[in-house]
Amino acid sequence: MATITSPVTPTVPAAPQRPRRRRRFSTGRALTYTVLVVGVAAWLLPFAWMVLGSVKTQREILTKPPTWWPENPTLDNFSTWFNELHFTQYFTNSFVVAVVTVLGNLLFCSMVGYALAKMDFAGKKVLFTLVMTMLMVPGVVTFVPLFVMVTKLGLLNTYPALILPFVTQPVGVFLMRQFMLGIPDELIEAARMDGAGELRIFARVVMPLCGPPLATLGILTFLGSWNNFLWPLVASQSQDMYTLPVALSLYSTGQRGTDYGLLLAGAVLIITPILLLFLALQRYFIQGVATTGLK
Repeated sequence: MATITSPVTPTVPAAPQRPRRRRRFSTGRALTYTVLVVGVAAWLLPFAWMVLGSVKTQREILTKPPTWWPENPTLDNFSTWFNELHFTQYFTNSFVVAVVTVLGNLLFCSMVGYALAKMDFAGKKVLFTLVMTMLMVPGVVTFVPLFVMVTKLGLLNTYPALILPFVTQPVGVFLMRQFMLGIPDELIEAARMDGAGELRIFARVVMPLCGPPLATLGILTFLGSWNNFLWPLVASQSQDMYTLPVALSLYSTGQRGTDYGLLLAGAVLIITPILLLFLALQRYFIQGVATTGLK
């Protein structure tokens, strides 16, 4: 009687384990996180020192060795700004100058960027070359001519003197042009075939698509105008026209030296609106930088 042998099933070798790669991956991730945490901590330390120092007294700030946490927190420094140094007036000046400067840049830089990106006219390349050249010119070079022009026009110590020199900036023109180059020409041609003029195309077709670059330009312009110190220092001839950086530099230093508590409290008041603006528009800011600066 023949015996029936069952077929032998081949054994599949087990997949080799790779503990070394996992170790390397885990080690690399841990190293990356460690570097990021150290970098964030190093970036936040000055801000933490500023906030903690703003509620300290002058004696405690100058204590050696210095201490992080205030022994007796006080709001006297902030009270001095609001009650004795007329913080509201300086804040109003900075806010008006920054907002009008931002609005001017959003409008005029967008118009020039649209012309350079989507319109054909004589001297277009020359104009764009001039804009790119102005990006490389330091602002200090034009400081004296601007001051002479403002003085001759009789605008010294006024809001126009603080606003008009910065109402249109080359970096804004460049950002808007780079983004508008990515808008399909078919949309604009279709609007022209429907009888729309260039102004209507700009307002109804192009501008609604420019949310990210407009947010980017708005943040950059607001930051530059809000922190501007040298030009408001020269163009403001009276205390009523001082902006926050000017007031911070002038009133934090007295006959007895620098009042560091008052200085740190003023820095907190200055930086707070910028942080709030960036937190509100950070998504559009990152998107705008990615879509304009890398084209």
